[in-house]
Amino acid sequence: MDPHGLTRPELVRYARHIALPEIGFEGQKRLKASRVLCVGAGGLGSPLALYLAAAGVGTLGIVDFDTVDESNLQRQLLHGTKDIGRSKLESAASRLRDVNPHVQVVKHGTRLSSADALQVVADYDVVVDGTDNFPTRYLVNDACVLSGKPNVYGSVFRWEGQVSVFATKGGPCYRCLFREPPPPGLVPNCAEGGVVGVLPGIIGSMQALETLKLLLGVGTSLAGRLLIFDALALEWREVTLRRNPACPICGDHPTQTELIDYDVFCGITSRPLSGDAAEGEGEGVPDVEPSVVAAQLASDTPPYLLDVREPWEWAVSNLADRGARLIPLKELESRLGEIPADRPVVVYCRIGQRSQDAALLLREAGWVNVSNMRGGIVAWAREIDPGLPVV
Repeated sequence: MDPHGLTRPELVRYARHIALPEIGFEGQKRLKASRVLCVGAGGLGSPLALYLAAAGVGTLGIVDFDTVDESNLQRQLLHGTKDIGRSKLESAASRLRDVNPHVQVVKHGTRLSSADALQVVADYDVVVDGTDNFPTRYLVNDACVLSGKPNVYGSVFRWEGQVSVFATKGGPCYRCLFREPPPPGLVPNCAEGGVVGVLPGIIGSMQALETLKLLLGVGTSLAGRLLIFDALALEWREVTLRRNPACPICGDHPTQTELIDYDVFCGITSRPLSGDAAEGEGEGVPDVEPSVVAAQLASDTPPYLLDVREPWEWAVSNLADRGARLIPLKELESRLGEIPADRPVVVYCRIGQRSQDAALLLREAGWVNVSNMRGGIVAWAREIDPGLPVV
C-alpha cells in the first residue's frame, strides 16, 4: 500500500485524476472513501454509475428492482443483449465490477419506499436520482432533505434534459421547484413519449460530474441552479432557484417531518375492480383485471376491446387475435362513430393511464358500460400471455 492510501494498481488507474491539482492523492483517497447511492440502473443510472465507478468512488449503492428488456438497450448502456431478462441489478453489478474491480457495489433489489428509504439513504454521502417517475422522485427528495444528504437530480424526456443539485445546506430542494406533482397522465413517461438514446448519456454524465465535485469539495455545484438542455437546438438554459421558506419539507417551518405515501401524493390510487362498483361514481371509470377481460372475451358476449396506444406500439404487440381494434387516443374523439354503443367497451393502453383518459372520454360522450383494463397490455403479458412482447 502506498503511503497515500492507494495501491499501486490504483495509482496507475487513477493517474490522470491524481495529476489534477484539484484532486491529487488526497482527492482520490476521498473518492475511495466515499459512498454514493444511485437510485435506478436505467437510462440515467447507466452513465452516472459507469463514470462514478471509473472515477474510483469506493462504494456504489444501486437501487433497482426491474429486469432488462430489449427496449432498454437503446439508451441503458449498463446492459447488453445477453442481459435481456436478467435482473438490472445483477447486470449492473457485473458491468461495474468489470469497469473497476476496486469499487464495492452494494445491491438494493427493491422498489424504494417510505418504509425503507431513510434507512437506505443514511448509509451514503450523496444520493443520485436516476428515476423516471414522480412518486419515487418526491420520495428521494424528501428522504434526502430529512437525512441531510445532497440529491443530484436529473430527468430526460424526448429531446430535453434537466440537471440540478437539491437538498444542500441552505439550498432549495425539488419541492421548492415543483411543490406538487402534475395531474396523473398529464406528463407521459419515456415509454409513451419517447427519448432519444444519447440524451440520458449527456444528463447522466452531468450528474456524475456534479457528484464528483460534491465529494471532492471543488468547483461550484449546481445547487440553486437548474440546467435545461435542448438537444435539438443544442442549447443550455440556466434557471436560478431559491429555497422556498414556505416549502413543506425544507422550509423555515416545515409541515412534513416524515415520509408519506407518495403514490397517493401523486394521485396514483386504486379504482374499483368491476363495473358493478361504478354505480354512483360520477366521473370515475372502473378498472377491470386482465384475467376478467380474458374471461369476458371467451364468453358468448365478448366486449369491444379498444386499444388507444400509438400505431408503432400496436406493431410491436397487440391483442388483435382477441378482437382488439386500434384507435389512438389522440384520434378517439373524431372516431367515436366506430365504437359500438350497444356492447360493453374495455379500453387498454400500455399500463392503463391513457386508457383511463379514453374511458372517461367515452363516458362523457354517452357510453355507459365502459371500463379500463388495469395495468394495460403490460399486465396482460405478465398475467395472461407471457410470450407477448411489450415495450
